[in-house]
Amino acid sequence: MAQVSFFISAKADSLYHQRIKPVKLRWTQAWRRQNKKGKVEEGGKKKARKAQKFQKAIVGMSLDDLKKKKAMRPELRQAREQAAKEAKAKQQAEKKKAASSKPAVPKGKADKGAKLPKGGGAPAGGSKNFKGKK
Repeated sequence: MAQVSFFISAKADSLYHQRIKPVKLRWTQAWRRQNKKGKVEEGGKKKARKAQKFQKAIVGMSLDDLKKKKAMRPELRQAREQAAKEAKAKQQAEKKKAASSKPAVPKGKADKGAKLPKGGGAPAGGSKNFKGKK
């Protein structure tokens, strides 16, 4: 259902139906607002408030744990992270070793179930730049 519009004047009606935006017309309030004409504000721009910083607990770590970790000396923190990395690398090496000791699956013929779809795709000739009839 279309929206019914009532206009103040025939001029406004005409411009609306010509799809001329009010912002483009110098005599409209919309144009004056966009180009900062008319009212002069005292005090200038409002100052934006600076965002307050606050800490929030994350999953798996409470706020107290976070504060303790932040307060820890950087050398100790680096040593702890290094130990964690080494443990992870050792674990991955063991995992890789276990995976390589398994017997390899013999390669045979491809599955008959994996057939290509019939038709519907692009022609085998590959006429990519086809325009109109040939």
